[in-house]
Amino acid sequence: MTSPTHPDDAHPYLRAASAGVRHHARSQAPSATNPPRPGDRLHLDVLHAHLAALLQLLDRLADSTRPPHPAAGRHLATAHTRLWQATSEVHAAFHLLPSNTAAEAEASTCHPEQLPEGPPVLTICQRHLAAGHVVRRKTTPTDLRPHTTACVR
Repeated sequence: MTSPTHPDDAHPYLRAASAGVRHHARSQAPSATNPPRPGDRLHLDVLHAHLAALLQLLDRLADSTRPPHPAAGRHLATAHTRLWQATSEVHAAFHLLPSNTAAEAEASTCHPEQLPEGPPVLTICQRHLAAGHVVRRKTTPTDLRPHTTACVR
């Protein structure tokens, strides 16, 4: 496999995903012709899937960066933990939004014991539990507590 010749060619899928997120953020921005809309369950499910994919990417980057560059690896691991906290809040918000139907409301109650065979609406819960398993294997409860940010530069 050859290395990319131009820096823009290095991570085309990641750049495309970032462009998609930017486009969606612009289309969601309120304007005179586009009043603000509240999020819905579908929107949060897709956002959660994106965050879970970013969690996997950050986890791999932190693991591969840590041996040659320990300080940078620690920062990436911290970013992974903070992203997990955001992912967890999106999951919680999903369950607080009203559902479209009474059957969906009944089915979307989070029951981890039913997940492998659960209804399709619970894919967000399956994804969240899988991501949580990885996060809890690599972090301590102290790492997961709320934080304050201070720049050390």
